[in-house]
Amino acid sequence: MDGQHIVVVGAGYAGLAAATRAGRRHRVTLIAPESHFLHRVRSHETAAGLPGRRPSIAHLLRGRAVTHLQTRVTGLDLAGGKVTVEEGPAVGYDTLVYALGSRTAWHGVPGAAEHAYPAERADEPARRIGGAVRPGTVAVVGGGATGIELAAELAEAHPRWRVRLVTAGEAGGWLSERGRAHVLRVLERLGVRVEEHAEVTAVDAGGLHTSRGPVGADVVVWAASLEPHPLAAEAGLEVAPDGRAVVDGHLRSVSHPGVYVVGDAAAVTVPGVGRLRAGCATAQPMGVHVGNVLGGRTAGPFRFRYVLQCLSLGRRDGLVQTVRADDSMRPAVLTGAPARWVKAAIVNGVLLNLR
Repeated sequence: MDGQHIVVVGAGYAGLAAATRAGRRHRVTLIAPESHFLHRVRSHETAAGLPGRRPSIAHLLRGRAVTHLQTRVTGLDLAGGKVTVEEGPAVGYDTLVYALGSRTAWHGVPGAAEHAYPAERADEPARRIGGAVRPGTVAVVGGGATGIELAAELAEAHPRWRVRLVTAGEAGGWLSERGRAHVLRVLERLGVRVEEHAEVTAVDAGGLHTSRGPVGADVVVWAASLEPHPLAAEAGLEVAPDGRAVVDGHLRSVSHPGVYVVGDAAAVTVPGVGRLRAGCATAQPMGVHVGNVLGGRTAGPFRFRYVLQCLSLGRRDGLVQTVRADDSMRPAVLTGAPARWVKAAIVNGVLLNLR
């Protein structure tokens, strides 16, 4: 131990990976209000009422010189080297790792925040559906990976409920032709009605109002898009137009080199790959890299390339989409139970890799 104090704000995939590795060598304070890890890539399982797999943060930090301060960050004093928190005095640091990540974006849609459940609160629609006297309709907003996984899981777990997947574009539109075709076949088999090119304009107690007409729903789950936490911009870190902090090749803020930014909070451009998308697949490798740099186990710039994308399509089916290094689609896909096993192995490996 050389006496350096590292503060990590945020206990997601990136923040925890950085804290556990830096904590091998330095004194680390992890600031996050949660007591248990939010395994976001399993939110579709939580929404369907399946048993949760959320290990305690204390368990993940065992054996490391990391103190978990269970409170919210309210501000960053970058000039003074302090983090202000909701409860207690400000926390000083020698090095800051900013990993507050992203949150559901409502895009100003009237009634969305009041009447829809974001993926971060997936346990709430599970209680609504599980406690309903009679089956009804659940509408999932968003045709990306999270929305597709939610729709498939809910339809399989609750076959008496009607499930609607509503998206402004195409469901799985970024996938290869074979990949998207498989997704649509599985959703049809599970009884999911897909409403494409239907932009949601309002949400109320009766369901959705869209550019193609109303979609009645008893429960609305919102998985349309994410946005970075605004604290980076508010504190004075240089941010990209989408609000993510701009970093150099070592994942340090270009405006404040004493601050590392990792995960969905960071606007990262990798040579030969391009701007990285937000998500667990990129967040955890960033946290691992910074944690290893601070822990003295590696040096040099952050390196990354894409290999594949995975989707769960219920308990018995899935999709593994092969991609090029820059995340563009290859034609080859793996489907069915083998793809589901691959996805499960990757998701389980994520927890192991946090340490």
